[in-house]
Amino acid sequence: MLEMTPITIENEMFIAVTLKLPKTNFMAVTNDIGYIMCGALDVGLLNEKLKERKIVAGRAVGVRTIEQLLEAPLESVTLEAEELGITVGMKGKDALLKMKYE
Repeated sequence: MLEMTPITIENEMFIAVTLKLPKTNFMAVTNDIGYIMCGALDVGLLNEKLKERKIVAGRAVGVRTIEQLLEAPLESVTLEAEELGITVGMKGKDALLKMKYE
């Protein structure tokens, strides 16, 4: 089952996506700039093989719900996310708030 839900964090709008798969859930929260995602995200691939795309993203592991994804510390982030001040250890929701147009 696929669920897409709008969420607001400090007056900023995002879309939460949950795809329920056998024995696991695939989760992401996104806006027009970037996204945070569950452990399925391959940050190394984004930084190395897809570097020219300049993807802003962060990965949290061990999460099972969107709420946990928002509160979890990011385990890894892309180089482009670092350019926005997003760091490893930052809560997912704090990283999302840095993903906005200046």
